[in-house]
Amino acid sequence: MRMTEDIRYPVGKWTRESQLDAVGRADCIAAIAAMPAALSAAVAGLTDIQLDTPYRDGGWCPRQIVHHLADSHMNAYTRFKLGVTETNPTIKPYDEVAWAETADNKTPVALSVGIVDGVHQRLVALLKTLEPSQFDRTLQHPERGPMTLTALLGLYAWHSRHHVAQITAQRARNGW
Repeated sequence: MRMTEDIRYPVGKWTRESQLDAVGRADCIAAIAAMPAALSAAVAGLTDIQLDTPYRDGGWCPRQIVHHLADSHMNAYTRFKLGVTETNPTIKPYDEVAWAETADNKTPVALSVGIVDGVHQRLVALLKTLEPSQFDRTLQHPERGPMTLTALLGLYAWHSRHHVAQITAQRARNGW
């Protein structure tokens, strides 16, 4: 994984790629499969004070990041299922900042780590069954425009690495 000096984007910014070859798709699926264990390790042993310390001024704390990953990746699973089962569906975006501020984001991170683990097991099981041509299926994102399932796969593989790296980089900077 490539790390950058940018505290906000420790693995770099996501860029839309219209196509990944079969090896690239396999790498993305592997990244999605590996994320729950990496997330669990990233937050292991953190105290409540550490979990509630923002990784940067104006940024989320590890607790919010973990709960955001559960929220986001539940949506990702639904988006992939829609993309596989419907013709060019329009997906629903959500206000991730507002979701990060809801009361359930004060709950123990273990709850969302468990959700991420289950969702990723199901998502990986689905992704591994798709034929290469199915990754060309499209969905409509009201904010990002049309997206192939390949682009969606790349986005969520990046998203998995991105947020785990925010937590691990914070741990390293703070000597946790």
